[in-house]
Amino acid sequence: MAVVAPAGPLSAERLADGSEYLRAWGLEVELMPSALAMHDELPYLAGDDEARAADFRAAWLDPQYKAVFAGRGGYGVQRMLQHLDLDELAPIGKILVGFSDLTALHEAFNARGLVTIHSPMAASVGQLQVPASHDRLRDLLFEPGSIKDLLDPVGARTVIPGTAEGRLLGGNLALLAASLGTPTFAQPDGIVVMEDVSEDGYRVDRLLTQLLRAGWFDQVTGLVIGDFSESDDQGLVAHVVRERLEPLGLPMVEGAAIGHEDLNLAIPLGLPVRLDANDATLTPLLEPLS
Repeated sequence: MAVVAPAGPLSAERLADGSEYLRAWGLEVELMPSALAMHDELPYLAGDDEARAADFRAAWLDPQYKAVFAGRGGYGVQRMLQHLDLDELAPIGKILVGFSDLTALHEAFNARGLVTIHSPMAASVGQLQVPASHDRLRDLLFEPGSIKDLLDPVGARTVIPGTAEGRLLGGNLALLAASLGTPTFAQPDGIVVMEDVSEDGYRVDRLLTQLLRAGWFDQVTGLVIGDFSESDDQGLVAHVVRERLEPLGLPMVEGAAIGHEDLNLAIPLGLPVRLDANDATLTPLLEPLS
């Protein structure tokens, strides 16, 4: 597997610690040339846009790598996308692993028919230390048929009962909203999962309202609400999400262990699933990554 830094700069120490978990699974971890770089003028980026894109392209096209793991999120994937030919990359059978800012890549690849993994990343040490997070990612990579409910082991809660089927799509709310009007925007046509971090109540309201006004939810069949971590008021954010989305009348669950908390359950984006909001389960309809 290859490790890339398509967004923020990596901590060499955290990457080394996280990589130990991956090596314990028998994976060979190789860093791409710019994985530990930092942009000369913009310290929130891991190297310049062209170099990050070149690393990603090289890793994706190299047949020796079966998977490409992001080291971390942060910010920068959107800046990199203009330097990638997604139509060149999408036909290549490869596993993309990451979350948060990686939503920009998940969206683009899922729209082209790929199944990708929304999960802890190579330097997500805090999440990989949690047995349930660690085990879910390992199982999704090596024993995907063993996963019967993507919301286990921490059950989500019913908001609106009902059932729905469709491809599992979505990811980070801010990235989904930021995609509107860009060349890689993809109208979601299935069950959407949403999570975010450091977004206060009024900002969550603004992001959801933007998506609602744009008709973003018109083809969505169900909703899975993950963690909204480090907000000003968790109760307010939960209320805002309900107030904005309940009127859609879609089967909906909240409290899914997906996002920026230490317990972050890996899920296969782009895979057909069945949401049963009556008992808050999310069942794969095909074996992930088969």
